Amino acid sequence: MKRARFIILAWAAFGCTPERPIPGEPTTVLKMVDGKRTQVAQYPKVPAFSFVNHKNQKVTHKDMDGEIYVADFFFTTCPTICPIKKSNMLKVYERFKDSPDVRILSHTIDPGHDTPEVLGQYAKDLGVKTDNWQFVTGEREKIYEIGQKHYMVSAGVDPDQPGGFIHSGAFILVNKDKHVRGMYDGTSELSTAQLIRDMRNLVKE
Repeated sequence: MKRARFIILAWAAFGCTPERPIPGEPTTVLKMVDGKRTQVAQYPKVPAFSFVNHKNQKVTHKDMDGEIYVADFFFTTCPTICPIKKSNMLKVYERFKDSPDVRILSHTIDPGHDTPEVLGQYAKDLGVKTDNWQFVTGEREKIYEIGQKHYMVSAGVDPDQPGGFIHSGAFILVNKDKHVRGMYDGTSELSTAQLIRDMRNLVKE
């Protein structure tokens, strides 16, 4: 199987500079393989999570079992990059909305405002009609923790930023084993096109 190619991009604006380790970059660990100590690439893995979606239904890591998905962070009143990101994510959605093993998981970083009802209207306004794209909310600390520690992107309150929050412009690609495999500039059409190509490769793995 031809190995998929992944773009790793960094952005200085809008708090989009990625943390380290950069998603998509594996660390090398020693494991016993057939009785021999062998160097094996190990990708960052997303832990267990539980949120509530735009239909007021629970969404957990188990719902992603055996599927690839793209994660991102946003808020519905975002005055900067979110409209551009959602326009590009719609291209991903349209390409994979009929694929049973592909999901999109968009986390609000403003759970105080972005209730399931607000997210439901947001999804409707975008034209999302299938369950492939989930908009989720939950405990603020849990959202920020999974963003910062596991997807390794910026997500938090910052009164000095437009809208009062800092968040990454990244789309994070996660494979069927819940390993982070790539980060893409969600404000870039070129990077979004690369994401779609890499998703096709992961579906085949």
